[in-house]
Amino acid sequence: MKEQKLKRILTMITFFMTLFLFLFIVYGIRESLFHSKYVLIARIRQYGILAPFFFLLLQTVQVIVPIVPGGMSCLAGVLAFGPFYGFLYNYIGLCIGSYCAYFISKTFGISLLKKIIKEETLEKYLGYIKSKKFELIFFLGILVPGAPDDILCYVSGISGMSTKKFLLIILLCKPLALLLYSLFPIYFLR
Repeated sequence: MKEQKLKRILTMITFFMTLFLFLFIVYGIRESLFHSKYVLIARIRQYGILAPFFFLLLQTVQVIVPIVPGGMSCLAGVLAFGPFYGFLYNYIGLCIGSYCAYFISKTFGISLLKKIIKEETLEKYLGYIKSKKFELIFFLGILVPGAPDDILCYVSGISGMSTKKFLLIILLCKPLALLLYSLFPIYFLR
């Protein structure tokens, strides 16, 4: 009985989070937030003291519903907030988004993944899960910039990987890729 009640509560939370994310995406598309990093930076800065909150929301959403390229939003964060706070806000938002993707797939299973990931891509990662190479692939995919880490977070939810191991890999490996995204604008966009 407790499990059913918990499952209903989690389903309701997920539903409302999904609705909120959908409305945010519609808003972002209507306001052309995702067309250019400069539009995104200007919009972020206009929120003043609330800008970090909205940026964290954007980073969380971009993992769950990858409309904005991750590199672009990471770069926008560094340009809008500077290297230290840009890195920090990117890290927090992406870790939250990664956990949400993991949690969503763990809760709703492979039937959801079949709707959001191309069939051939999903089959490739399911093959990794079956061959026991997935944890290494996940580790490297989170560590290296440019890897499909959003997809890896979703697939990890059905892989049997424990939440503790998932969080450990995310928290320890995410900074390397983010450091590269944070240092790039400082040293190469001057």
